[in-house]
Amino acid sequence: MELRDTVRQEMMLLRARMPDVDGCVACSVDGMTIADDLGENAEQTGALSSALLALSRRMTSMVDKGTFEETLISGTNGYAVFYAAGPKIVLTVLARPGTNLGLLRLEGRKTAANLAAITSHMSVTQ
Repeated sequence: MELRDTVRQEMMLLRARMPDVDGCVACSVDGMTIADDLGENAEQTGALSSALLALSRRMTSMVDKGTFEETLISGTNGYAVFYAAGPKIVLTVLARPGTNLGLLRLEGRKTAANLAAITSHMSVTQ
């Protein structure tokens, strides 16, 4: 199975577990979209996600807080959460207002770990 299809399958599983999720995008750390269900803003979201991942990793390291796990952005229309999915991928999850953030964090981390495991066996450039 191609990487894009495998990643998309993981996103569908996340959305099945978390009905408040509006969309997801997985991209390489250099901003190239691997898979998404966002539509027209996927490439821009992927590019910004990779930039935010780099900044978040740098901040986490600079303030000596260990290994970066996630960044949460809260807005009036919902949430954007960015997860490191191993060293090669960033997973961005968009969710509606009122989402159970504890559950979202658990499920997002689980999906990110699954993506990290998948990409350890496959090339991100597939």
